Amino acid sequence: MKDHVDVQAASVSIRSGIYFRGPNVFILTCAIIIASVGLNLNSIPVIIGAMLISPVMGPILGFGLGLGTNDTALVKDALKNFIVMVAISILASTVFYLISPLQLEQQTELLARTNPTIYDVLIALFGGFAGILENSRKEKGGTVLPGVAIATALMPPLCTVGYGIAHLAPKFILGAFYLFIINTVFISLATFVTVKYLHFPIANATDEARRRRSTRWSAVIVTLLIVPSVYSAVQMIQDTNFARSAQRLVQDNKNLGKSYIYDYHTDLESNPPTIDLYLAGERMTDTERERICRQAEEYGITRSQLHFHEDAAFQNEMMTESEIIRGVIEGHNRQVDELVAQVDSLQGTLLALEAGKLPSALITREIAAQYAGVQEVTLTRGERVRADGADPLPAVVAIVRCSKALKEGERERIEQWLRVRLAVEDVTVIITTK
Repeated sequence: MKDHVDVQAASVSIRSGIYFRGPNVFILTCAIIIASVGLNLNSIPVIIGAMLISPVMGPILGFGLGLGTNDTALVKDALKNFIVMVAISILASTVFYLISPLQLEQQTELLARTNPTIYDVLIALFGGFAGILENSRKEKGGTVLPGVAIATALMPPLCTVGYGIAHLAPKFILGAFYLFIINTVFISLATFVTVKYLHFPIANATDEARRRRSTRWSAVIVTLLIVPSVYSAVQMIQDTNFARSAQRLVQDNKNLGKSYIYDYHTDLESNPPTIDLYLAGERMTDTERERICRQAEEYGITRSQLHFHEDAAFQNEMMTESEIIRGVIEGHNRQVDELVAQVDSLQGTLLALEAGKLPSALITREIAAQYAGVQEVTLTRGERVRADGADPLPAVVAIVRCSKALKEGERERIEQWLRVRLAVEDVTVIITTK
C-alpha cells in the first residue's frame, strides 16, 4: 500500500484544511442553514447536499494527524478551529430554528440523530479510514471524500443540537451531540491509526511513559463512547423485533369471530413495551382472548404486554351495521385524542347521516362489477377529529359483504378507489364474508 501513497502531500493537504477563516466560515454557515432547512423539511436530498459542501472534516483529520505525528502545535490549531466550527454551526442552526415558522409533526430526520448506536461507531471508524486513505493516496478518486462526508454525517447532528437549544429539548441536544462526538472521535482515531501505519514523519519525539499514558486515556475515552452505543443498538434491535412481532400478531388475527382489530399501536417507550389493540364489533369471548394471548406468547409477547380496547365493541348479537360503523369511528377518535365530548359530537353527526345520503346501492354495483363475490356495500359518513384542534376531516366507513374472501391487496385497492370516487381522503373498509 505504501507505494501508492504520498504522505508528504497528504500532510500538506490536511494541514491546509483545518483553518476556518475567510470563505470557509461563510461556506460552513451556508452548509449549516441548508442542513437545517433539510432537517426541518424532512428532505434527505437537501441534507445530503449540505454534507457535501460542508468543510467540517478538516479540523478532525488535522487533530488525528497531529496526534499520530506528535505535532503539538497542529493538535492545538486543529482543536481551536474545531471549537470555532462547532460554535458557528450550533449558533447558525439555533438562530435558524428560532425564526423558522415551520413545525413538523413527524420530525423523523431530526429524531434519527438523537439515538446513536454501535452502527454509527462503525460508520465513523471506517469512514475515517476511507477519508485519510483517500487524502494519502497518489491518484485520488472523485467519489471517496464526498461519500465519506455523506456517510459520517457530521453536519446534521450539529443542526439537531441547534434545534434542541432553540426548543429547549434536552433529548435532541444530548442525543445529537453524543452522535457528533462519536463521529469526531472515531474519525480522528481512524486517522491516528492510519498515520501510524503509513509512517507519517514524526514532528516531535515522545518518551515511552507519556506514550503509554496517552494510550490508556484513549482506551478509556473509546470505551466510554462505545458502551452506551452498544446498549442503544441492542435496544433498537429489541424494539424492531417487538414491532415486527406485533405486526405479525395483528395480521394473523384481523378477524376474531364477530370482532375486528381495526387498529393497533405499539408503545416502545414503556418498559416493557406494550401493544394496544383496538377492536370493533362484538366483545371478545374468553376463548378468543385466550387464543390471541397464546399466539402472542409464541411471538415472544407476554400477556401483560397486550392491552385490549373494546370501546367500539358491543355485547349484542343482533347488532346492526350502523352500530358497528359508529363503534369503529368512536374507538378511533378515542385513540387519537381521548376527548369524550368530541366523540359524542361525532356520534351525533353519524346518526344524522345514517339516513342514506351516500349512494350505497350505486357503489355496490360499481364495486361488484370490479370484484367477484361482492354482494353489498354499506356506507356511512362522519368526521375524524384532529389532534391539533384544526377543522375535522371528512371520514367514510364502508362495510363490504362478500360471498367469498377477497384476494390479498384488494381491500386496499377498494379503499383507494373509494377515496377517488367519493372525494374523501379518510376511508376505512371492513370486509365481511358470509
